[in-house]
Amino acid sequence: MDIHLLPSQIRRDIVRMVHHAQSGHPGGSLGTVEFFTALFFKILDIDPSHFDSENASGEDLFILSNGHITPVYYATLARRGYFPVKELKSFRQLGSQLQGHPSVHDRLPGVRIASGSLGQGLSVAIGAARGKKLNNDPHLVYSLHGDGEFQEGQIWEAVLYAGAKGIDNIISTIDYNNAQIDGPVDKVLSLGDLKTKMKAFGWDTVDIKQGNNLDAVIEGMTEARNRTGNGKPVAVLLHTKMGYGVDFMEDDYRWHGKPLNDEQLEKALKQLPETLGDF
Repeated sequence: MDIHLLPSQIRRDIVRMVHHAQSGHPGGSLGTVEFFTALFFKILDIDPSHFDSENASGEDLFILSNGHITPVYYATLARRGYFPVKELKSFRQLGSQLQGHPSVHDRLPGVRIASGSLGQGLSVAIGAARGKKLNNDPHLVYSLHGDGEFQEGQIWEAVLYAGAKGIDNIISTIDYNNAQIDGPVDKVLSLGDLKTKMKAFGWDTVDIKQGNNLDAVIEGMTEARNRTGNGKPVAVLLHTKMGYGVDFMEDDYRWHGKPLNDEQLEKALKQLPETLGDF
């Protein structure tokens, strides 16, 4: 399969899931489609057919810290073969495994931790990375965070720890879209020069300037992977647009957590070709 067919289809999945549920977070989901596609179809060493929620040894591990962007997470997992694509229609429905934030209650394949309490995922990822070192597992731990999440204090304790202890089997990506629930990140609480800060805390850094270009993301994440094992954790600054792919949603923080109405869904789908078949 040509993975370049995936982003448009996953975006269709996202807007249809959120519209059907009349609840969810489409903005950040749409903006990180290329990242999820690159990670799950090119970068991660994983085997969806043998997923074990209790044991992550022998494969790479992914932690979604900004757990509200489940639409892109679930759509990617389904398209990667973790569970049937048709299950996407149950998103945020009563009794569904596909809850608004990742849940481990029903052991949904592909999901290892409940997440979405912002600021905590990096600590979990660092613990998992240390566990792999202790178990002589050469595989890597990947995590994803929102840029607004880097306003949390626990994040900086974790950043300090990983740098000080040389946790060099972790790659943490920040979705640098300058948008959070209350407005532009720079206006709510600016992060300043995040790249310089990460370096000062002992991290190596990779900038992906074209975070909505699949080939650029694959290249950048491959570079990040190649920089592991050198005594430093790796941070990826992924520059994306919230709502990417749907013109009336792009760069608009108000789509952080707002569902589409019928007319908006129709407009969005006209911009997103169906490439692999809808659920």
